[in-house]
Amino acid sequence: MHRRFFFSELRILPMPKQKLRRLRLKYSEIRRKERDQVKHKMAMTAAAAVLGLNLAGFPGKGWAADPLVTVTLPKFTVKFNGSEVKSEFRQYPLLVYKDITYVPMAWYDSRLLGLETGWSAQKGLSIGKGNVTSSYAPYASNTRSRTSARAAVPSFPVTINGKAVDNAKEAYPLLLFNNITYFPLTWKFAHDEFGWDYRWDAAAGLSITSVNPQVKVLDLPASAGEQEMAFFQGYYYYTELKEKYYHIYRSPETDLKAREPVYSYEADTGYGINKSLRFRVVDDELHFSYHIGGQVMGKDIYVRVGPDGKGAVVQQGYLDYRETPSGTLVISHAVPPHAGGLYLTPQGEQRTYDHAAGDPKLYYGWYIAGNEGGRSYSGDRSTAVIGDEVYVMASPDPDQADRLNRIYRVNLKTDKTVLVVDADVQHFKIIDHKLYYVKSGDQLLYSAQLDGSGEQKRSDQRVRTFEIVDGQLFYTSPGENDTLKLYKAESSGADELVLGDGIVSVQFLNGSMLCKLAAGGDYGLKILDGSGELRLAVADPVAGAWAYGDRLLFISAAGGEIKELKLP
Repeated sequence: MHRRFFFSELRILPMPKQKLRRLRLKYSEIRRKERDQVKHKMAMTAAAAVLGLNLAGFPGKGWAADPLVTVTLPKFTVKFNGSEVKSEFRQYPLLVYKDITYVPMAWYDSRLLGLETGWSAQKGLSIGKGNVTSSYAPYASNTRSRTSARAAVPSFPVTINGKAVDNAKEAYPLLLFNNITYFPLTWKFAHDEFGWDYRWDAAAGLSITSVNPQVKVLDLPASAGEQEMAFFQGYYYYTELKEKYYHIYRSPETDLKAREPVYSYEADTGYGINKSLRFRVVDDELHFSYHIGGQVMGKDIYVRVGPDGKGAVVQQGYLDYRETPSGTLVISHAVPPHAGGLYLTPQGEQRTYDHAAGDPKLYYGWYIAGNEGGRSYSGDRSTAVIGDEVYVMASPDPDQADRLNRIYRVNLKTDKTVLVVDADVQHFKIIDHKLYYVKSGDQLLYSAQLDGSGEQKRSDQRVRTFEIVDGQLFYTSPGENDTLKLYKAESSGADELVLGDGIVSVQFLNGSMLCKLAAGGDYGLKILDGSGELRLAVADPVAGAWAYGDRLLFISAAGGEIKELKLP
């Protein structure tokens, strides 16, 4: 019988730099148009339809019935959250009217300051504090901004934090310039409404610091963003490619230049540069893994970082492993798959295959799928350890299609093996002393006691991943165009759709969920709390994101910068 083999981890080959650069430039252009021309101009066009605004040639032409005022560029330094705003060559420069600085409500500028904007033909423009953030966007332009220009005083309805503003009666009204609404940095708005720290100094200029979480660009080597990064116990861990070797360094958060070597390995072992580094935290220790060689003859390397900050290899090969009171349990994913594959290495001994565990007739640690072409095998990583008992996926015979992918319990002291869940299961977890598993047939989520009794269906939709966050069960389900939807499982009634199409991945954290969103949407990331409510939306386009404790590290999809923010 013809058999196709799939391996324990998907390896992603690096994208050529020129192609990646073109994609980043294209993506950046799409974002710019989508945010600051399409979205806001759509709102202004809607307003024009109602109020007769001629947008063509603006500035210089404002609302037909609205007065025009003279504005100038600031002649002093202005900083938003520590970033200097350089208005001389900026698509949306800062303005000064009646000695008050005005800020553009461009997409990134508003999110940088923790503000959300909205427009409707009935209610006009709304500006309010929101759970949003962004890194600073320069909006660089090749055209020098005029030192003096004309801006319009709009007459459409405006609300600030839900409160109506009579713009015609304001001493410092909101203005329209370059198709963008500007609002004044008066004490009333900046301090009283938005809670910003507002500082003026004759030498240093104007400084505005908002209260939302701030995105910071980390001054790390550019190549550090080519693979995963980690933040652990006060250190940033990252890689740098030198010739044919990847060098892993760590730098203290107090001094990024004071880096220490952690580990080095060959990046190209004859199959091109392999960007497969993955970090994870296990039992309050930092671990990482990477791949060398080809898919069949290569191997995975598993490394633990010690208290001294140095990496040491703990396992290698196609395998999964768990630490148990009796020693290290190894689940073999070597090909071709074979019966057995479960090995226990007593503490203090080198790994060998002399200590087989469980029933030698079972195929442990594989998810086996049947199709017309035969069987496909993928290494399963669901294995869970409770004391001296191991819950593991196994099949008695790959050719018995009606007996594949069951959950068994193996006692490591006696090798006694018990069938716990007699159903074809895709993957499982043990959470709060209960089994949760996704069945292959209907792809729904079920739960049961640890002995397999009391089975209950827990999802209305097909399930990809799942987790319990603050006592509430959440799961992802397939959406449109290879994206995901996030649901909250309800014990009575239909499951609640928390976040619709557009999710690329979800990381379940302690008390929150990190949702990476597809390119072209309003935001790159959304962080939800344990009830499914929004904690923070990040406007930056994101290529990759990883959370460790209260730190979120991500790579900009537009420029490749490495960025960080502290989670609220």
